[in-house]
Amino acid sequence: MKKILFICHGNICRSAMAEFIMKDLVKKEGMSDDFYIESAATSTEETGNDLYPPAKQKLREKGIPFARHYARQVTKKDYKLFDYIFVMDSNNQRNIKRIIPNNPDHKIHLLLDGKSIADPWYTDDFETTYQDILKGCQTWLDRLIWEK
Repeated sequence: MKKILFICHGNICRSAMAEFIMKDLVKKEGMSDDFYIESAATSTEETGNDLYPPAKQKLREKGIPFARHYARQVTKKDYKLFDYIFVMDSNNQRNIKRIIPNNPDHKIHLLLDGKSIADPWYTDDFETTYQDILKGCQTWLDRLIWEK
């Protein structure tokens, strides 16, 4: 089983969207039993909060199923629990180092190789964020399926 954790600043927009987008992609591939997928934040600002309403709206618009979400902060234990940890941008990469200072197994990656995924909390552009997350998730899923 491949265990994936998506990370952003607050865990109410990008990482939570990525969690549900990846779960949907995996389900469509008939591989739900082969993956465990969660999301978390680098901060505690939104701990316990649900998905941001415009993020829910975008997922609904795209036909992506989602459930009640409870934002949480990433922990040191997560590094041991997950095989892949995907961050949304360079700020997330920098901030996660305060919690997980070392990455000896090279588990931490930008979701979209070489490109940050803009935070729609600030841009209000949930469509571009959705498209970037979808692209990153599909690219990584294809790699992970190939590894199998």
